Amino acid sequence: MTVKKIIIVTPAKAGTLHGNRATAERWAAHLTQRGYQVEIATAWQHGDQDLMIALHAVRSHAAIQAWKSHSPAKPLVLVMTGTDLYRDLPQGSLQAHLSLKLADCIVVLQGEALKVIAQEYRLRTRVIFQSIVPGHTLYRHARCFLVTVIGHLRPEKDPFRINEALQYIQPDSRIHVVHLGMAMDHDMSAQAQQYAKQDPRYVWLGERPHRDTMRWLASSHLMVISSVMEGGAHVVSEAIALGIPVIASDIDGNRGLLGADYPGLYKVGDGAALAALLERAESNPAYLESLKTAIQLRQPLITPERESAAICAMIEDLSAQSSYIGTDTSQPDE
Repeated sequence: MTVKKIIIVTPAKAGTLHGNRATAERWAAHLTQRGYQVEIATAWQHGDQDLMIALHAVRSHAAIQAWKSHSPAKPLVLVMTGTDLYRDLPQGSLQAHLSLKLADCIVVLQGEALKVIAQEYRLRTRVIFQSIVPGHTLYRHARCFLVTVIGHLRPEKDPFRINEALQYIQPDSRIHVVHLGMAMDHDMSAQAQQYAKQDPRYVWLGERPHRDTMRWLASSHLMVISSVMEGGAHVVSEAIALGIPVIASDIDGNRGLLGADYPGLYKVGDGAALAALLERAESNPAYLESLKTAIQLRQPLITPERESAAICAMIEDLSAQSSYIGTDTSQPDE
């Protein structure tokens, strides 16, 4: 079977800044450059495509099941998200498990995620790092030590851990925080506004165009990602591409991108530990330089050429197979 037409299904609508949409659009660009006909949709019912790439095991499950019911011999690629890996699978989601069972190839976005994939699916699983076109770092803010926090305000991101950390930081510190990301509900918005009123070192700018967000990142001294779960955050790859040091919660999704021995990891949910690393980065040039060096060592993993080659090799391998795994549409054992 020769794959010519590809459908990418993502729950994120066009125009949104969600990571799943960015991944879908970037993969579509890679594949289009290699000569494939690619379309992106939020659902699938009928079509003459040769292969489906589905982002999100649960939220794209209806499309996955419809695809395999309609054309069981046509290949299906499932790209696992953070909530798939670290919430839905551990909680025993039948949709997540069935999507895995139906997939001919499973993709995770960082190596630590392989630990979550059951052994029976491991041979079908590939690690494909998300790529970034390197930008340019800007002049650092001279009047403060600028820390950026980038991500929508929702519980999985633990968005206000930075505010707890600020309470532990000494008054003479030059640390200032700029928080970028849309509040996903009214309570989150009110909480962010209240923190901004209480502490002049903290500014919440809400959602901004991607270009503006990258300018803030590129001019910061470091970035904080405090999530409790991540499949492989795109913004971490963006920081790596720019050479911006990162202080990150010690979870698989961050460790898988930054490296198991990365020197800027702190215990999840520990604001005091986060504060200690921030003060160390501000006051100790050697430590800050060690973070920069560790970031630079990860840059070869996230080149567009590497990602494109990995995606296209996967498609070619699926095209060459005469039969596919994962065509059993029966429900998994409960």
